[in-house]
Amino acid sequence: MEETGYMSTVRLEAVNTPSVAEIEMQPASYDIWDKKYRLKSKQGEAVDHTIDDSYKRVAKALSEAEPTAEKQKYWQERFLWALRRGAIPAGRITSNAGAQEHKPATSTINCTVSGIITDSMDGILEKVHEAGLTLKAGCGIGYEFSTLRPRGAYVAGAGAYTSGPLSFMDIYDKMCFTVSSAGGRRGAQMGTFDVSHPDVKEFIGAKREDGRLRQFNLSLLITDEFMKAVETDSDWPLVFPVNLKEQDEVNLDNPKEVIWREWPHSNSYVTREDGLVACKIYGHIRAQQLWNRIMASTYDFAEPGFILIDRVNEMNNNWWCENIRATNPCGEQPLPPYGACLLGSINLTKFIRDPFTDKAAFDWEEYKEVVRVFTRMLDNVVEVNGLPLEQQRTEILRKRRHGMGFLGLGSTMTMLKMKYGSEESCAFTEEISKQMALAGWEVALSLAKEKGPAPIMTKISSSMPPCCASALK
Repeated sequence: MEETGYMSTVRLEAVNTPSVAEIEMQPASYDIWDKKYRLKSKQGEAVDHTIDDSYKRVAKALSEAEPTAEKQKYWQERFLWALRRGAIPAGRITSNAGAQEHKPATSTINCTVSGIITDSMDGILEKVHEAGLTLKAGCGIGYEFSTLRPRGAYVAGAGAYTSGPLSFMDIYDKMCFTVSSAGGRRGAQMGTFDVSHPDVKEFIGAKREDGRLRQFNLSLLITDEFMKAVETDSDWPLVFPVNLKEQDEVNLDNPKEVIWREWPHSNSYVTREDGLVACKIYGHIRAQQLWNRIMASTYDFAEPGFILIDRVNEMNNNWWCENIRATNPCGEQPLPPYGACLLGSINLTKFIRDPFTDKAAFDWEEYKEVVRVFTRMLDNVVEVNGLPLEQQRTEILRKRRHGMGFLGLGSTMTMLKMKYGSEESCAFTEEISKQMALAGWEVALSLAKEKGPAPIMTKISSSMPPCCASALK
């Protein structure tokens, strides 16, 4: 079959030879597949009788995103081939793709980031509700909690003093513990927190309390400015925005009372023409003292994590249309509000020929072909995302974001008789990454020509000079 746009460079029949003798799943592997990814009926009876049945289910479900019956048949075969040859979709894809008959309210997306939690009871409880729906669909979720005013701050509407963001995190923690997450796994959450928030010390030490925030991973948002303060042993201001109702209580022109800085949103806060928000200084702490407290907690409890948030936003390709303040629950994927984590990995050991011998070689052509097919497969996941919130669906459809990685690198080097960490192995690793990126970009461009670019690209091209915009067509 001739394909318009992207055309396979390796024919299906030419790449069906196994790279090594296939090894049966070990008992632990079988148990993981059976409990987490194998499709079963309501009565607990297996729908997927073998791992290959799971592959067939996923390949069929994702090929159905193609526009014609002919394309669906073609790509179902190609997707199945890629799954057998080392493409490993993220867990929610494997568990939930094609499973609508048995669990119709589940998602193929592993993780998300919440919308901004605004500093109001409506804002806090609205995001609890959204998070509950997200966790129920099988997705993990991350949030920033430093948008909530510090403990002891006065709440004018209630005529009382707030108990602070950590106490509201406890509500999210109990909600996650209570809600059953789809697909045989417990709910997962990330809580991020700005290093300049007045309650930062309480956040750092939160998990020293037995049983507290056990459904959360925790990470601090560390700024370049804070790192400079640590280097110079300076005092570090602890701040929170000035509400419009409170602006008469502070001298906005006094730098000892107020500093101006960026904030995730400016609703209800005193804001300058340049967009910076007035932040009241609640106190100071020596930056090195705060640093030592962070390091001690990380050593003792492995938390909180450490996110260089300025560098994240500086290096984000989408810096021009989004501001990142949180990550998915494991911290490897920073995302904007309502962003989604659509991931997959390639098993590198599948591409070794004559392993453990002097003739051992890596099959670069098959590797690149699997990456190409897998790129289209992951792009099709966007169409069957199953996300429960309209904001989440809008975000993933606008940007069509997905990520691909690889696994088994150390084993692959061993099979190639390379010494891990040697100059040869480093060059091999670089080439693996380079060829994955190039093959993925190649398919992304061809998909844009065949199916149209992601909608966000239309926004870019409309603001570009004609010579640049034409390159996107």
